[in-house]
Amino acid sequence: MELLNTFALVALIVSALTIIVLVLMQHGKGADMGAAFGSGASGSLFGATGSANFLSRATALAAVVFFSMLMLISYLHVAATSKLGVMDTAVENVAPQIPSGAAKDKSSGKVIPE
Repeated sequence: MELLNTFALVALIVSALTIIVLVLMQHGKGADMGAAFGSGASGSLFGATGSANFLSRATALAAVVFFSMLMLISYLHVAATSKLGVMDTAVENVAPQIPSGAAKDKSSGKVIPE
């Protein structure tokens, strides 16, 4: 179980970093407007529309991996701790025993004068 938990945690961290990188690599909605005025930033390795398709699909795949690893880690954590939380053990409040000398006196505390 510990090996599976470690694998899931590493995959979770790698997928989170992948999502961050892929989101930062994607073009915003106004990126094409800058290219129209001569910045030339719309050209990419995958072509004008190819990068949007590839990056969005890769981001979706990384998100699926991220959430599935997150659910796996939470399942492994719940399965490892089968306790009921606060109600795991019953607490018995036992009343204190009356000392043997107090039973004969039948008075508790000070005597109130009449």
